[in-house]
Amino acid sequence: MTSTFTSSAASSASIPTSKRDFIRVDMSDYDNRRDEIVKTLMDAATTQGFFYVVNHGIDVEEIRTMFKASHDFFALDDAIKAKYPIDVSRNAGWEKLAQIRPSTGVADLKESMQFGFHNMEDIWPSQEDAPQFRATSEAFMKKCNDVSTKLLICLAIGLGFEQDFFTRSHDITETDCLNTLRCLHYHDITGQSFPPEYWRAGAHTDFDTLTLLFQRPGENGLEVCPGREASTEFGHGDVWTPVHPKEDDIVCNIGDMIMRWSDDRLKSNFHRVRAPKVGEYQGPRYSIAYFNQANKSAIIQGRTRYPDPITAGDFIKMAMERNYRALQDLKSKQATGGEPVAVA
Repeated sequence: MTSTFTSSAASSASIPTSKRDFIRVDMSDYDNRRDEIVKTLMDAATTQGFFYVVNHGIDVEEIRTMFKASHDFFALDDAIKAKYPIDVSRNAGWEKLAQIRPSTGVADLKESMQFGFHNMEDIWPSQEDAPQFRATSEAFMKKCNDVSTKLLICLAIGLGFEQDFFTRSHDITETDCLNTLRCLHYHDITGQSFPPEYWRAGAHTDFDTLTLLFQRPGENGLEVCPGREASTEFGHGDVWTPVHPKEDDIVCNIGDMIMRWSDDRLKSNFHRVRAPKVGEYQGPRYSIAYFNQANKSAIIQGRTRYPDPITAGDFIKMAMERNYRALQDLKSKQATGGEPVAVA
């Protein structure tokens, strides 16, 4: 594996912020406009790695209904939510102030609840604890998957694969499906100030193929830093850009899996959620992410730079181990006052 410096991600707080116009991918009249959509999507995926998807077929009221279900779940007492704790082996369940990024070394200021399509019976909140939460979430997951299928077909065509290349390996009917819906709640921090290393979500990339993100109006903070050149490295560019979608826009980003599949042609770039300062809106922030992860047994294999095959399950394991080593290195260097060093 290529050696990388954890300092590039860990020092992200000092990188300046600048405005940028993100490409809008219009999915209307999909069957008749698919060639045009492929062209626009590939332009966005190979340059910025982040883009807005519009006219996607998910009604704004359906998005609001999902946010209401998410809000109501997080409003429950922690003792109730703790009945559904995170199960790392299934990447599902509730966690709070638990996710630590190699870019910061401290826990993100948030809680989350996530679930997949199979083997979730003990993870879903009961009807008594959270009425209609499961039914609303499952319906929304299917809607997200419909949009994802269209995007994955376009990405396969754009990369010169058969059009069902990615949909075959992201099959939600298979029991080793890893697609995940994640509801997030960033806590109200009104009137509070934090050191520069504290973030609502520290700088990171997504391990998956493609992420769909929904956020509510006025609850901003997501920032993107284009410039990553290799899926095996932590490096990124030198300017952060805030993301400000409209209410019914889907913010989409390329993930590490497809960056490898495309031999680094598609860009999985670093992003973070900035902790707002006193004087800015510091109230709660809610977002919902749908992660398209290849089925655990699917083979990820490039054609030039990454010709060695690896299963999606092993790919995620490798990525988590790389992040763990980076985090341990960061903690060690913080403890000794030294500079971060390369990790293999």
